[in-house]
Amino acid sequence: MIVTIDGPAGAGKSSVAKRLSQELGYCFLDTGAMYRCVTLACLRRKIPLDDTHAIAALAMELQIELRNDSVWLDGEDVSVAIRTPEVTRSIKSIADNLQVRAAMVQAQRRWVQGKDVVTEGRDQGTVAFPDAPCKIFLTASAEERARRRLQQLLDAGIDADYDEILRLQQERDENDMKRPTGGLRPASNAITVNTDGMQENEVLDKLLHIVRDRTPR
Repeated sequence: MIVTIDGPAGAGKSSVAKRLSQELGYCFLDTGAMYRCVTLACLRRKIPLDDTHAIAALAMELQIELRNDSVWLDGEDVSVAIRTPEVTRSIKSIADNLQVRAAMVQAQRRWVQGKDVVTEGRDQGTVAFPDAPCKIFLTASAEERARRRLQQLLDAGIDADYDEILRLQQERDENDMKRPTGGLRPASNAITVNTDGMQENEVLDKLLHIVRDRTPR
């Protein structure tokens, strides 16, 4: 059973998808973390973000592991490092790299084999797993998503500015929607859930109802 949760940055996909997987007893696949790992590796190795071939070659060499609540890159826990504004500002070039996207999608398909999975990202229901029996598009207003991202960074001890987060988020939304491959859009058979004004527990309850309704008996 594969449950896909797609949606824009800051919609709360990762946190609620993780809780959903725990409630269902499923594995959790955080695809955004994979692209962030590639971005972080490029920044650390000072690979120019416009060098598409070098980035693609690096992406195929990296050892990215998703271990429960943590993300590991080449043996290092980078769960916090991949969430910094610097990585967020730089991820566009990585996400637009067609070779990187192809490598990540293949890695995602390998990862889910033999598992019941909740997977979240931008193109899970449209590109990575078009035949998934349960597809959800999770969204919220730009202002609400910026507030959530700000709080997430502050809770992690990272200084951040609301206006800058909102600006970067709006730019990223536009770029994600215009992307020729893996663009941000709901699958034709996805259920859209707008979380404005909802607490995470309320969102979780709604998603549980949707998944259980779509789960084959």
